[in-house]
Amino acid sequence: MGGADTMKALVEAFYPKVVEHPLLAPLFPENILPVMKKQEMFLTQYFGGPQLYTMQMGHPRMRARHLPFAITPKRAEAWIGCMQQAMEEVIENEMLRQQMMERLAMTAFFFVNTDEGEVEY
Repeated sequence: MGGADTMKALVEAFYPKVVEHPLLAPLFPENILPVMKKQEMFLTQYFGGPQLYTMQMGHPRMRARHLPFAITPKRAEAWIGCMQQAMEEVIENEMLRQQMMERLAMTAFFFVNTDEGEVEY
C-alpha cells in the first residue's frame, strides 16, 4: 500500500474533507490533529502494519469508542465518500482502493448507532 508515508498522506487528504462536510464536522473537535494521529495509527494497524494504535491507545474497541457520537447511516455514507475521495488522491492502484474501501465501508456501517430520525442535522 505504500507503508507509513501512504497512511499519513491518506489521513492528511481525508480530514480536510471531513471537517468541511456538514454532516461530519459537528462530530469532530476543533483541533483535529490528535484525531488524525489516532486515525493514522489505526489505519496502519487495520491494514496489516505494526500495531501502533494498540501500543499507544490499547485495544481499539472502535465501536465502543464511537458510541458517544450520533453515527447515522447518512454520516457513515458521508465518511465513506470522504475516504473514497482521499483514496483517489493518494492511492493509484484502483484494485487496492476498492479492496480497502470494501473493508472500510463494512466498518463504517458497523459504527452506526443512531437512526436518522433521532438527529437534527
